[in-house]
Order: sequence, then C-alpha cells, then structure tokens
Amino acid sequence: MLPEEGRRRLRIIDAARETFTLYGYGPIVTPTFEDTEVFTRGVGAATDIVRKEMYTFQDGSGRSLTLRPEGTAPVARAFVSNGLHKRPLPQKLWYVAPMFRYERAQSGRYREHYQLGAEALGSDDPLLDAEAIALLSSLYRLLGVPGVRLRVGDMGDEESRGPYRAELRAYLDRHVASLPGDARERMEQNPLRLFDASDDATRAVMAEAPVLLDHLSDAARTHREEVLAGLDALDVVYDEDPTLVRGLDYYTNTVFEFTCDRLGAQSGIGGGGRYDGLVESLGGPPTPGVGFGSGIERIVLALGDDESEPPGIDCYLAVPDRKLRVRYLPLLAELRSRGLACDAGWGGRSLKSLMRRASALRARRAIIVGPREAEEGVATVRDMATGEQVQVAIDELVGSLS
Repeated sequence: MLPEEGRRRLRIIDAARETFTLYGYGPIVTPTFEDTEVFTRGVGAATDIVRKEMYTFQDGSGRSLTLRPEGTAPVARAFVSNGLHKRPLPQKLWYVAPMFRYERAQSGRYREHYQLGAEALGSDDPLLDAEAIALLSSLYRLLGVPGVRLRVGDMGDEESRGPYRAELRAYLDRHVASLPGDARERMEQNPLRLFDASDDATRAVMAEAPVLLDHLSDAARTHREEVLAGLDALDVVYDEDPTLVRGLDYYTNTVFEFTCDRLGAQSGIGGGGRYDGLVESLGGPPTPGVGFGSGIERIVLALGDDESEPPGIDCYLAVPDRKLRVRYLPLLAELRSRGLACDAGWGGRSLKSLMRRASALRARRAIIVGPREAEEGVATVRDMATGEQVQVAIDELVGSLS
C-alpha cells in the first residue's frame, strides 16, 4: 500500500470512526486468530468460507487455530467470553481489522483485506436493523461513494424456514439433473445458498424457485414490515430482493447488501443483517444481534481517483549548512509539538534544491536558516505561494507561526 492509497484508507477509517461514534458505537479489537471452532460453529460448516477459504493451522499445543476470515463471529465470541451480556444492552461495537481468505485475488479483493464493521448485540428491535442500514448508508454518503444501491431481503425465522426448506428441497429434487455437482452438494447442506450461486446452470434453476418471502411467519413478516417502515422514515432508498442471501449461515430475518456501479460485475461493497442465534451457538445466552461489514479496499476502488490533492505541510525547515543541523533539531520538535506539520532538509544540498523539495511537499512556508541567519539569531520565512520573505527572530519564530 503506497501513500496515495494510504491517505484514502485513513480518510475512510476517520469517517467510519466519526459515523460510528455518532450512532453510539464503541471500538472493539479481537485477536487476529481464533479457535477454529468459532468459525465452524458460528459461520457454518457448509459455507464456502469454512469449506474452502480459511487459513487454519495447529499451534504448538495442537490446538486448531484460524486466521480471522470475517468479523462478526469473533465479536460474538468476545461478547460471550467477556461477559458483555451482563452489561446494559444492546452493546454497540465497531471495528477495523484485517481479514484473511484463501480465494482468487482480484481487483479490490485480496487474500488479506481490511474490513470495517459494526455489531449491535442484545436487541431484537427491527428499528435497530433499520438504524444499522442507515449507518452504513450515511458512511458511504459522507465518503462520496458514487453509484451506491441498496438491496434488502429476508432470511425469515426458524418458523418460516422449516416449511420453506421442505418446499425448496422438493423443487430442487425435481431439477437436480440440471444442477452441477457442487450445487448438489450445497443443496444437501443448505439449499438456500444456491440463490447465491454464480454459475449459469444453477442460476437458471433458481430463477424459478420458490422464495422465502412468500413463506414468512406472522412474526417474521411483522419484523420485516417494521424494518422497511424504519428505512422509509429515514429516507433510505432500497430495492426489495426476495432472492438475496448472504454467504454466512448465521443470518436470520433482515439481510442487506450495498452495491456500487463503479465496481463492475463484482459490485458488492458492503452488507450484513440480523443473526439472532449466533451468540447462543458460541456458548452464550440467547442474544439477538444485527451488524454489517464493508471492505476498505472495495471502498477505495469505488472512490477511484476522485480524491483531491494530498494536503501539504505547514513548514519546511531548510538548513543548508551541515554544521547547523543539530542546533535546529529542537526548533523542529517545538514546531511539531504546536501541531504544525513540518519536514526538514538538512545540509549537503543547495538552497535551490531544498526549495524544490519544499514545493514538492506543498509546504505553505519555508524556514531558511543559513550561516548568516544563524549568526544573527534569525530565520528567513518564505511564503511559498507568493515568494514574499520576512526575517523573524528565532526566539519569536514558534509563536509567530503557531
């Protein structure tokens, strides 16, 4: 990652921190690797993440550990192991962390990528779902991400999914001859995952499949209606998508995904949903939750080259005489301690080359201290935009610039 991209990433993280704080979320940091069981139990053994994409290894004691492939299950594990369920609920937590997945690297998708996310644990209020969606929407808007669209679906509750699975399975059994081998395997483990298939044969079969929205229980339908009413009240524009599924098995009820036109075929930029059974699956008490994740590299790619020029620095200290270098180190430190962004060019280079460097750094002012200035106890301060120069006593320099 080079400085140009680094500046974009820092701007994204700063905007996320600001937005999460406004919505009442506090930061949490989880380990880079966890017991593998956190993901096999939490994410789901039938998911592509667990089956194909995890970096798993044994430590010196023979424990199976896995580099974190996603952020929600570790937060849920931390919620349980640190007794956060005993604190006032919901606990609203956010993070920025690296994730690791063994998959084909492509533009904006890397085997090590950074993700920002938020999780609200301890409330089944549908308006919390709407708030989480609005939070991520407002972050994209604050960053100026172009061409963002929102799809909202529903995975139902257990009462909904039981009868629906039976009907979907019966439909798939009638079309099994048209499904490739991998799809048949996934059909046995979790038939809903076939809605997320990328191959044309499976997509053709699923285009005519029954959808879960037509089988929602009364409770699940009421939850969905209140989520959509919340989004309408918050002026969040969305498309309803009855075929939307997420790639993790812990989702229940609300699921959502943001896409960006600028990203092409792989248009997903962030998403999430409700996961009311996750904490309990990891050994905690029954605890509803809702959250989302968004890849920072995906956001950077979506922003493209729309960034403005990087900010310049306040001062550039030019000291052409090598013998004077040490004498003016305290001056540089004092300027920085006053909150001024400063760089320096020391001896061994001509004043002309030092001024070229000040221009390249887009410095507002150059502070020039040559042998004559040093002898007189002054510095020449040059306005880099106008070329105007004034002499200022060294003892008064910091005060005049800060």
